[in-house]
Amino acid sequence: MRTGVPGLPTPHPLVDQLPAVYLEQDFLRRFLGALDDVLAPVLLTIDNLPAHLDPRSAPDDFLAWLAQWVAAESPEDGPVERRRETVRGAVARHARRGTAGGLAEAVRLATGADPEITESGGTAWSTGPGTALPGAPRPWVTIRVREGHGRPVDRARLEELIGTEVPAHVGFTLEILPSDEGAGGATR
Repeated sequence: MRTGVPGLPTPHPLVDQLPAVYLEQDFLRRFLGALDDVLAPVLLTIDNLPAHLDPRSAPDDFLAWLAQWVAAESPEDGPVERRRETVRGAVARHARRGTAGGLAEAVRLATGADPEITESGGTAWSTGPGTALPGAPRPWVTIRVREGHGRPVDRARLEELIGTEVPAHVGFTLEILPSDEGAGGATR
């Protein structure tokens, strides 16, 4: 929760805005000083609004609110830098949603591991009729993710994420591979 900082000076003292004839009145100086104490947090917040709206500099507890603005799933228990990266790249990821690259990026952000993705589709061109169609007749995606050392993968959360990232008519299989310490946690 945001709170005021006691004793924070105002960036724009009201007494400086008065004509010179009023500057010698003690009551007016004290009254405006009290208003400055009340308005200082508001003015400083408005002055710093661009920093609050930038995921690179926003306060940690503000990131969840920014994630809602851009429809980004940002797990609260994840590292702060990964949450910042999730919010910062959300709009670009929305443009890639439904593609293998978009799915790989979403899985990487959720798990910290690069997934191996195999699709059933394909494209081809032909100069003659009757050419066989590429890919498999049933749309399907297989995602393989290797757990990192000391970094288990939450299968339920990952399946929910994948379900939102693949097109509605495409089924998927999730394979979580055990940690491969000899390869340094890399995917095959």
